[in-house]
Amino acid sequence: MNELTGTRSFFDQPQVQVQQIAVGKGVPLGIEVVSNPLVGIGGAYGTWGEGIDNEHLPALIEQLIGQPLEQHTKMNLSELGFLYRHHLQGLSPAEQIELELEVGTRFLQAATQACGWQPAEVEGVLIGMTAPATTDFCERIAERAGIPAKAIKVSVHKACDSSVGGLQLALNPDEALAERLGQDLAGRLYGKKVLVGGIEGLSRFMQEARDTHALQLFGNGAGVFGMIPGETMKFLVGVTHEVYDEEGVLAVRMAYPHSRQRAAGQSMIEVSQAGENHIRVAGLMHEPDNEWPVVMAGPMGMVKLFVRTGVQVLQEAYTAYQRRMAELGRFDKSIALAVVHHANYKINKLLEKNLIKEGIHIPMPWVLSEFGNVSAASNMIAFLRKLTSLKPGDHVLFDSFGAGTYYDALAVELGG
Repeated sequence: MNELTGTRSFFDQPQVQVQQIAVGKGVPLGIEVVSNPLVGIGGAYGTWGEGIDNEHLPALIEQLIGQPLEQHTKMNLSELGFLYRHHLQGLSPAEQIELELEVGTRFLQAATQACGWQPAEVEGVLIGMTAPATTDFCERIAERAGIPAKAIKVSVHKACDSSVGGLQLALNPDEALAERLGQDLAGRLYGKKVLVGGIEGLSRFMQEARDTHALQLFGNGAGVFGMIPGETMKFLVGVTHEVYDEEGVLAVRMAYPHSRQRAAGQSMIEVSQAGENHIRVAGLMHEPDNEWPVVMAGPMGMVKLFVRTGVQVLQEAYTAYQRRMAELGRFDKSIALAVVHHANYKINKLLEKNLIKEGIHIPMPWVLSEFGNVSAASNMIAFLRKLTSLKPGDHVLFDSFGAGTYYDALAVELGG
C-alpha cells in the first residue's frame, strides 16, 4: 500500500465503532477511540453521514447543483489524496442543529473516556469550527457531555486553521491574542484537563454551494483529544501569521459573529466574550460576492495561496525550535512528526519539497484519505492516527493554514 492510506471506507474498518443517531431517518456515525497511556493522551475521531467514493461523487454533486458536472471541472481526487468523503442530505435546519449537537457531544464524551477522565474533571474545551451549526455550539455540547459550566469554553473560527489555533491558545503563553483575551488563558489551563479538537459539519455548510471544486473536496469529520498542558503536552515554540486574502482565492461565508471590519495594520481576528465562561475567537474572511457558502480557485490557486507563506511560517517555527533546543542544550532532539493540515496531497508534498530545499527534513505523513478535506478536523484526526506510535519525550510539530488567511505552527513535547 502506498502513502495514500485507506482503501476501505472509514465505516468498514474493524476498529471503528458505528452508531446511529436518531435524527431524520437515522444518521450513521463512526468513531475510533485512540489512547496512548505512555504519553497520557487519548482521543476520538471519525465522521458521519453517507460515505461516498470518488466514483459516485459526481452523481451527488449533479443532484445538488441541478445540472451535469462538466468534464473539465472533474478533479483527480485520488491524486489529491482523497478516496472518500461523508455527506448527508434531506434534514431540516432544526434537524441539522440537533444532529451536530449530538455528534459533538459524543466526540467530547469519547475523548474524555479515552483519557480515563470523568466529564466533571474537564476544565477546558477548545473547539475549532469553520461554520458552527449554532453560535453557542461549544457551550451546548460541553453541557450535554456533562462538563461543568465553570469549565472554560473557547470557540475558534479561522477556517481550516481553527483547531491548531485553539491548541496554540491552550499552550502558548506568548500567543499574539493573549492581550486581547484579557486573561492568561494558557496560564489558566496549565496543569488542567483540557479537550482540544475540530468538529466540522461541512456537508451542511456545502448544501447551498455551487462551487464544484469545493463540493468535490470537503466532507464531515471530527477529532478531539485530551491533554494536560505542561504535563502530557509541553509547549516548546509557536508561530502565528495572518494576511488578508485580498483576491478572495478562497472566499468563505462567515457563519459566526464578526464585525467584518478590517483596520490596516491590525489583526483580522476579533475576540469576544460569548458567555460567562465562553470565549469566541473569530477570523475575518473574504466572503463570496454571491450567497454561496464558499467559492474557491482551482488546485493551483490553492497552492499559490498557501504554499509560499506556509513554507515561510514553517521555516520560522523550525528556526525557533532549533534556537530553543540550543538554549536548553538538547542538541540530540529533533521533530519526530509533523502533523500538517490535509488540504490536499499535492500541497503537502510541495510544502515538504520546499522545506527539504531549505535543509529541513521533517516526516509529514498523509493519513486522511477516507475523509476528504475536513478543514479544522484534519490536524486532530492526523495526530490521533499517529498517536499510538509516539513515545514520551517525542517532539511533534503541528502546522495548519486556512482561508482568511491564517497560519499556526507550534512544536510540543509529549509527556508521560
